[in-house]
Amino acid sequence: MGLEIMEPNTCIRGCCHSNSIPLHLPSSSYTILKPIARGAESVVYEAVLDGKKVAVKKPILSTSEDIDKFHKELQLLCKLHHPGLAKLVAAHAKPPNYMYFFEYFEPPNLSEKLHVEEWSPSINQVLMIAVHLASALQYLHNLGIVHRDVKPANILLDKDLCPHLADFGLAEYKEDLKGVSVENWKSLGKPTGGFHKRNMVGTLLYMAPELLKKEVHTEKSDVYSFGIAINELLTGVVPYTDLRAEAQAHTVLEMNYTEQKLTAAVVSDGLRPVLAGPESGVPSTLISLIERCWDATSQNRPSFDAIVAELGTILEHRKRIKEPAIADGEAHNSVGDQHADAANNYHVYQEGVDWYSRAEKFTKRAHETKSGTTVWLDASNDPLAYRPVLSWGSFATCGRRETMEDTHFLLPYMDNEEDIHFFGIFDGHRGAAAAEFSARALPRFLQAVSSTSSPTDALVEAFIKTDVAFRDELDFCRKSKRVIQKDWHPGCTAAAALIVKNKLFVANAGDCRTILCRAGIPVLLSKDHVASCLEERERVINAGGQVKWQVDDWRVGLAALQVTRSIGDDDLKPAVTAEPEISETILSAEDEYLVMASDGLWDVMSNAEVISIIKDTVKEPGMCSKRLATEAAERGSKDNITVIVVFLRLVSTAERIY
Repeated sequence: MGLEIMEPNTCIRGCCHSNSIPLHLPSSSYTILKPIARGAESVVYEAVLDGKKVAVKKPILSTSEDIDKFHKELQLLCKLHHPGLAKLVAAHAKPPNYMYFFEYFEPPNLSEKLHVEEWSPSINQVLMIAVHLASALQYLHNLGIVHRDVKPANILLDKDLCPHLADFGLAEYKEDLKGVSVENWKSLGKPTGGFHKRNMVGTLLYMAPELLKKEVHTEKSDVYSFGIAINELLTGVVPYTDLRAEAQAHTVLEMNYTEQKLTAAVVSDGLRPVLAGPESGVPSTLISLIERCWDATSQNRPSFDAIVAELGTILEHRKRIKEPAIADGEAHNSVGDQHADAANNYHVYQEGVDWYSRAEKFTKRAHETKSGTTVWLDASNDPLAYRPVLSWGSFATCGRRETMEDTHFLLPYMDNEEDIHFFGIFDGHRGAAAAEFSARALPRFLQAVSSTSSPTDALVEAFIKTDVAFRDELDFCRKSKRVIQKDWHPGCTAAAALIVKNKLFVANAGDCRTILCRAGIPVLLSKDHVASCLEERERVINAGGQVKWQVDDWRVGLAALQVTRSIGDDDLKPAVTAEPEISETILSAEDEYLVMASDGLWDVMSNAEVISIIKDTVKEPGMCSKRLATEAAERGSKDNITVIVVFLRLVSTAERIY
């Protein structure tokens, strides 16, 4: 890239070295642009480095252990040089900004190409991707490295559709893995939960049976994941479903399997994804190879040395027999056209799902014409009324999900008024679009209507306006072909808390929840709007919606939603309404703090347990938020988790610590 390497070319600790990759960069050499992916442990940005587009991975570093992981991953990345791996071109390994700079690949990744664009590769294309990917994994294994998270979402595609394996955040040296087991972890006097949290990593659909039995990763675990991924490439469907679209498949998986049921089926019953049928023309030798890759006994799986050789033989055989000329020509032309179209369409699709920006543009006029919230203050102008003293913080994590569909906002001192504060959480489903749009639009609509409505009426109107605006914007994007995903009807649940002097208004639509700690006791301020609630079920049916018992719960419509109120979900309107329920509370000196969270927290934690955990946590709202979210993840929450904690009074030093 022409970047000058400044000596000594090491990280700040001196443990990472490279002769060819700059490990510290002047800030003038790069420009961070927009985020393009978010995960539980990092955010990836589009950026420019030395005049060229790159992808920047910024890990979320909250503890010294996180910083240790950064240096460990950097040491590994500096040793990798293979055309089938995402290439590290630079790093910044000094505080305050720890970053990796990678070669940039235009979207989509392999998962998006299969399940968003619904690409159907030819058998030769599948073989080409398989042999390149197998070669990259062969290289890693020969270096003694286990990737531990092989899946289509971690496979980037270049303009020629060649795969490049990415994301080495979980990669480990085989020798380091061999030295760890439940037994010797116990011998160190540590709880086995720590072992499983540290070592049972990966993505459930691609995890080998031995991992689901809580045994240690080996290189044969990568072989299993490879087999699942190549079969997914052949069939085009999400593993263990018959659906191409990932958002819909996610709902079907939730309905048909709990995590425990799927684990038991894979381990005990030998469940595997459906193989490509004989009518697809897939060589029987390739089917046989996939079946051996996902054999229940790890020792029976082939090595990548053998896989590369076998794939080479299959390719040679196909070259000798050759497909009919017409079919060959059709495949070649359609692939070329598909790729050109995909490049153009996906750029537009990416532009279309920048819902934060679209919300800001859509609500610009309303935001500019707002006349302020002082009318609320005038209406409650009692100089003797109690005034809460606020501090606030939040924490959000993907948890076990592949993508982050939660969003939230913190707007203390809204409109520069010291007695008005606004906080909100949005839990997306069927994609993050509705949540991202709402996080920008809802506060702006609230500000726009504040002068003509009471806080209660303003909240209701803001929710409904946000819902209508999002559905209008989604419809516009469909008509202008900015959205290419078929049958896409994203939505989100929402909870918002508005504090005006000593009054607390909580608006809720869906299953986010808000509680108040009053004198150490949890007070529920919102009601979960779910189909299992008889009152909500009857309301949906009376509004023309369908509610059916499916597998384990009551669900709404063909989308099988569990929630009965949401923003978006245009295929389920008007039965699934965006109208929130509002609670109003007069705050007093007994009120300690407010906790708002998406259902990823409440699925595994009761209201009383939340209060108990905060009682034993340093009384700083950001730390309390993180403690709750990480505890929920450790308890097995399968969803995104977002938590906001708002303290309502000053906390003494003794309270903070004890």
